Amino acid sequence: MRITTLALLMPGVALLCIVVALVSGAYPLDGQQLLTLVFHPERVPAQDSIVFWQIRLPRILAALLLGAALAGAGTTYQGMFRNPLVSPDILGVAAGAGLGACTAILFGLPVLLIQLYAFCGGMLVVAGVWFITRRITRHDPVLTLVLVGIALSTLCGAGISLIKTLADPYTQLPSITFWLLGGLSTVTRHDLWFTAPLIVAGSVPLLLLRWRMNLLTLSDDEARSLGINVVRLRLGLVICATLITASTVAIAGIIGWVGLVVPHIGRLLVGNNHQHLLPISMGVGAILLLLTDTLARAIGSTEIPLGILTAFIGAPFFLLLLLRGGRQ
Repeated sequence: MRITTLALLMPGVALLCIVVALVSGAYPLDGQQLLTLVFHPERVPAQDSIVFWQIRLPRILAALLLGAALAGAGTTYQGMFRNPLVSPDILGVAAGAGLGACTAILFGLPVLLIQLYAFCGGMLVVAGVWFITRRITRHDPVLTLVLVGIALSTLCGAGISLIKTLADPYTQLPSITFWLLGGLSTVTRHDLWFTAPLIVAGSVPLLLLRWRMNLLTLSDDEARSLGINVVRLRLGLVICATLITASTVAIAGIIGWVGLVVPHIGRLLVGNNHQHLLPISMGVGAILLLLTDTLARAIGSTEIPLGILTAFIGAPFFLLLLLRGGRQ
């Protein structure tokens, strides 16, 4: 009953958050204007139409889509690694995407190529992590994945630092810094057309395989005894989670804490069964990122980068979860 209630309440909460996001911001829009924009767009000023259709609505849809993607990837990684402290960038996808984007900015490439470099950088780093891990057979494969991911993330971080020192401090360095902080202020409809199919392509298999994620909480030998090809399942989950994470980072930069904290909220709501945990976490992630982005652009005259705000909100909340778990 509780899960059914959540499933019924979540769309209503999301719709309410969408309405709040539509009317919030430096350019005011009220409820009457929203209705006119939707049902009689020919009656509204061109400026209102541009703000609604080309700026605010794509940004809201991006927040919902990327929030669900990050939460889904975080839930998948935490279940696969049997570790609740794992986040979507554990295998270096965010660091690789950051290195790719910074390289493109350093060379003065257009926005589309910056996004493409970021996406390919994230995917290539995770592919490298998997390739190296498969060559190391004497240790626990899950632990080896994490350690290799940390090592390659460190290398990518060093590369980003080197690019910062080489970048022009007046033009390129601010762009690099702004991109690394994360945000949705530059997201357009074209970005959604590029990203949405990739995120859907990665999310659908995760949702179809979510009941098998429960088997990865067992040891590899126990999972094999139940007829599960552990290596193939783990590879499939890594590919799907990396695909949606790289797609997210490519258009929005590095947005931390969503993929780490939201799965814990999902566990508080529905427990550890991934059959319910994954879709609920994705719904919570979508709503949470939309609210955070709305706050980022409505809190003052200057928009706060989304990555900063998610850290300010996520880190204290995560500490509360740890304290709550310690008392129990």
